[in-house]
Amino acid sequence: MDKNRKLTDYPLHVEIQTRWRDLDAFGHVNNAVFVTYIENARGTLFERWNLPFDGTGQSLIVAAITIDYHQQLKHPTNIIAGQKITRIGNSSFDIETALFNKNNQEHPIATSKVVVVCFDFEKQKSVPVFKQVIEDSKL
Repeated sequence: MDKNRKLTDYPLHVEIQTRWRDLDAFGHVNNAVFVTYIENARGTLFERWNLPFDGTGQSLIVAAITIDYHQQLKHPTNIIAGQKITRIGNSSFDIETALFNKNNQEHPIATSKVVVVCFDFEKQKSVPVFKQVIEDSKL
């Protein structure tokens, strides 16, 4: 993922605040915590797309996640997670997320790609990508 991205490259934004508990022994935010930040940002898409969060009906599941770390992240920092849909498949799609320091939106702290599958929890099988996801891929 491109470390030269800017926040303006992402149409969907979520603000996140680091927490004291996010720090590791080196005094910066632990790399595993970045997954939580990305997950929290992705959670706003469930609301945006009116999808259930409770494992019923048709919703989303994660198939894969990759993260590239570009900078250390210190606490306290206000972060903005920029998100965009970068690929639409038959039943899956990719969300690219970049985490930016709110005071430096020119270079991401980390970038991520999450492969998401549209899933029917009752039938336990994938379903075609939802219309609202396809619409947001055009932003």
